[in-house]
Amino acid sequence: MSNRLTVLLLAMMLGIQPITSDLYLPALPAITQEFGATMAHAQLTLSAMLLAFGVSQMFWGPLSDLWGRRPVLLWSLSAYTVAGVLCVLAPSIDTLIVWRTVQGAAMGAVVMCGRAIVRDLYTPNTGARVMSKALTGLGFIACVSAPLGAWLTEAISWHMALAVLIGFGLLSLICVLIFFKESIRRKNPYALQWRIMRKTWWRILRNPTFVAFTCLTVGSFGGLFTFLVTSSFVFIKLIGLSRMEYGMVMGSMSLAYIVGTLVCRRLLPRFGVSGTVAIGGGLSLAGGLLMAASAWLGWHSVLGLVGPFYLFVIAHGIHQPCGQSGAVGPFPKAAGAASALGGFLMMAIAFAMGLWLGVYADGTVFPMAHGIAFWAVCTALSAWLLVRRYGGPRV
Repeated sequence: MSNRLTVLLLAMMLGIQPITSDLYLPALPAITQEFGATMAHAQLTLSAMLLAFGVSQMFWGPLSDLWGRRPVLLWSLSAYTVAGVLCVLAPSIDTLIVWRTVQGAAMGAVVMCGRAIVRDLYTPNTGARVMSKALTGLGFIACVSAPLGAWLTEAISWHMALAVLIGFGLLSLICVLIFFKESIRRKNPYALQWRIMRKTWWRILRNPTFVAFTCLTVGSFGGLFTFLVTSSFVFIKLIGLSRMEYGMVMGSMSLAYIVGTLVCRRLLPRFGVSGTVAIGGGLSLAGGLLMAASAWLGWHSVLGLVGPFYLFVIAHGIHQPCGQSGAVGPFPKAAGAASALGGFLMMAIAFAMGLWLGVYADGTVFPMAHGIAFWAVCTALSAWLLVRRYGGPRV
């Protein structure tokens, strides 16, 4: 595969995550109303999907090291598409939660394979640049997802918004079937043996480079997830935006993320990975603390809350390519397992955050602002202390 084709396929694999969540967000209040569900119950359609997304990677990673990336991608994309059909036809909120969970498990294989493919084909430093290009493509997918979901929900129904995921899954399946060539050079016949899996996971968890970069990606994603799971209720229910206006706000977030990935590529040749994420850490901290300050000062407006968060999202575009490629860098023979473990930890933290937000949501902006400020501090400390010490040349 050429580099351009590889980047395009990676963008589709990694982009399946934001389109599955972002396109769905403007529809969440309508789904809550139609099924007569509580806010906490409705949020399970998102958090349960993300938990399945994380947990399933623990299985998909070793399986892809054993069988290869291509068969796992074909099976998971098929399952994702079928689950999408059943989500559209769901007669109740509980049924929707079940099929969104299945969709999340299938999505886990696709994203995990995307991160592992980068390590299959590139060195860690080159992989960070390739990952940033792929994540720029992800940003464009995310950019249209929320406005499209808002428009479809407003003009037709939330069923039509979820139907777009069926088309995306089918298109991705066809592209992988036609264009993707197996990337793993040497399959591991022992990858699914429990003793080997346990030793591999323990070796990965003990690696300081993996820990440093995983803390970085977990912190950055934790802040983004906090915004995703609370923003539709804050901006639509509290501030009074229409679904379309909310979709435009989310689209602007994706543009900020694209800017972050472009900034990342500019900074990497000059400052290296550790210097680049240190700059990103400063942006994360500034964005999180400014949002908390806006909440406490009573600036409960789109500008007061979204303005600071742009800084956090730009930093997210810096942290994710560096963090995702850096975490799997030390494990060329177990890239699937390392990618899976990192993805699992990221989603487990997000699920826990979703449960916390479901309990402490009080109809104000404070749970969102406090959660983002907390993760901003965690991200900055990871960038300045852990990655600076363990994420350098020894990757």
